[in-house]
Amino acid sequence: MKTRLILVSLFAAISHSFAADANPLAGHDFFYAGEAKTQDMYLVKKGEIVWSFHNPGSRGEISDAVLMSNGSVLFAHQYGITLINSEKKVLWKYEAPEGCETHTAQPIGKERVVFIQNGPEPKCVVVNIVTGKTEREFPLPVGNPKGTHGQFRHASLTAAGTLLVAHMDNGKVSEYDDHGKEVWTAKFPTGPWAAKRLANGNTLITSTKLVREITTTGETVWECTAEDFPGHDIKGFQIANRLPNGNTLVNNWVNSWDGPIDFATAPAQAFELTPDKKIVWTLKSWNGDKNLGPSTTIQLLDKPGAPEDAHFGEFR
Repeated sequence: MKTRLILVSLFAAISHSFAADANPLAGHDFFYAGEAKTQDMYLVKKGEIVWSFHNPGSRGEISDAVLMSNGSVLFAHQYGITLINSEKKVLWKYEAPEGCETHTAQPIGKERVVFIQNGPEPKCVVVNIVTGKTEREFPLPVGNPKGTHGQFRHASLTAAGTLLVAHMDNGKVSEYDDHGKEVWTAKFPTGPWAAKRLANGNTLITSTKLVREITTTGETVWECTAEDFPGHDIKGFQIANRLPNGNTLVNNWVNSWDGPIDFATAPAQAFELTPDKKIVWTLKSWNGDKNLGPSTTIQLLDKPGAPEDAHFGEFR
């Protein structure tokens, strides 16, 4: 009887492993988008792509994208920002002025968007998408006013109603209130790509080869590097998220401007790590109709949420 139970358990484990290998999209429900030569976004549920957006003739890469609770998607695509509904109808659009770029945007409720505009005069902007009125803007410091493309990639709202900005060309992360006052800052050893404020008050910062959690005083309490992914080809991190279970989700971006991507040898696009850096989920999906392309942002949907339920100072 004991031998039979062992065999049944072994068969179940093998079957589960085979199923996971057979379907690279299994494991989590998620919304996915990545910086690439074309604008592509995907919604994956129960291991299947249930919604997708493609704009092959587009100009500009998708650097940031948010799936809202009503099915609408807000995405920043280098030369503008667009809000579409689940039927892909454009609800609102912003075009960046000549010489400027927009790589990050976050919803504030259903009537406002906060975004950062790279350029000769970089700034943070709050716009009412119903009236079209810019309700607030303030300048942001940069290391190189002429280096538009390398100034900013991501910013995120905190539960306290502030904005965390990754100053890529200044080697720091800064937190601003809705009037542009810097209320916290921390240096980072390499150009930070993204930063997220955690529930414990710490900040999770991502650069291309380093993900690090720091305290308010700048003390490192957790980090991972490419060396923590043995057997995997880490091309570059962009965004990391701390999950409700304490694990960390980090993407692995492949640069399609370096040349055609070999789908047969392309690396995994994302990993879920435990606090002790054990890999418990790997996303690698490059083939056929399940090809997701390069990864930048992955929004897990295992639990219901409303990313638009955020505020920025007085703006809600």
